Amino acid sequence: MAVGDFAYAMDGNRFLAAGALEHQPFAVAGIPFDGAVTNRPGARFGPSAIRRASLMLCDGIHPHFGVSPLEHLGDALDLRLPNAAALTQVRAAVEQQADRLMAAHHCVFLGGDHSVTLPLLRAAHRRHGPLALVHFDAHCDTWQDHFGEPSGHGTWTREAIQEGLVRAPHVVQIGLRSSGDRAAREYVADQGGLIFTARSLRGKDGAQLDAIIGQIRERLGDRPCYLTLDIDCLDPAFAPGTGTPEPGGMSSSQVMTFLEELAGLNMVGMDCVEVAPAYDHAELSSQAAAAFVWTYLSGQVARRGRTVSAPTEP
Repeated sequence: MAVGDFAYAMDGNRFLAAGALEHQPFAVAGIPFDGAVTNRPGARFGPSAIRRASLMLCDGIHPHFGVSPLEHLGDALDLRLPNAAALTQVRAAVEQQADRLMAAHHCVFLGGDHSVTLPLLRAAHRRHGPLALVHFDAHCDTWQDHFGEPSGHGTWTREAIQEGLVRAPHVVQIGLRSSGDRAAREYVADQGGLIFTARSLRGKDGAQLDAIIGQIRERLGDRPCYLTLDIDCLDPAFAPGTGTPEPGGMSSSQVMTFLEELAGLNMVGMDCVEVAPAYDHAELSSQAAAAFVWTYLSGQVARRGRTVSAPTEP
């Protein structure tokens, strides 16, 4: 690695010290927006914190997949978003820019609050048609409204199903545990999807997780699949730096197992959202987020073989 590349990682401008986008099959991009949060703001600073936390991942290979994504990875930096704009305007800007990036790269987006996933799904749907969805979260995000507003970071899953961006039977939610009325909490299950609550995962590892992962693989098959990971799927002991922490969550090792074992799905993109560094301790949340994104990228490089190429226009 060149000294100049290392400097990029030091100042937080490049994930994993990745360089320019040109000809790279994989890309990361930041979405510094938290205008739709319902509790503590600060996720707009998540992309830069995750990039800084990725520094120590940049000089080695993944211990499970045996590859590094670095030589296949470029950083698109942060999307350009309108200032002090309505959520609809921000989402339109995200969708337009994500559409261009997805046409040339397999993308991972660093949030930002979870409202940004809806325009990302719209852009992915345009390329791949109806999607399967793997959704890590403490919250169901299937509310009918956002504290009186029609849309926000707690409504996007319901909206994605209702818009036909994802097929409800192919939606899998992992780690749910927040309070809420039954209609919202069980919405995905009522539509035919799968929900694995944090309670159902307590104490499970190894073969017990293998059985759940096998069920997910069987359900989703080879359908184009998008993965969204809200860092609050983790217990606050592992990720205190988030806007709406919920005790009783998943461990870092559990999430890592899911990411490693689901790498064989037909993934078309990922986002990692809701890292709010102002509430973090010892960079635990941003470190976890960086490791999860690194693992996802390593798994996709390994799945495609060491020689990978950028996406082509449909």
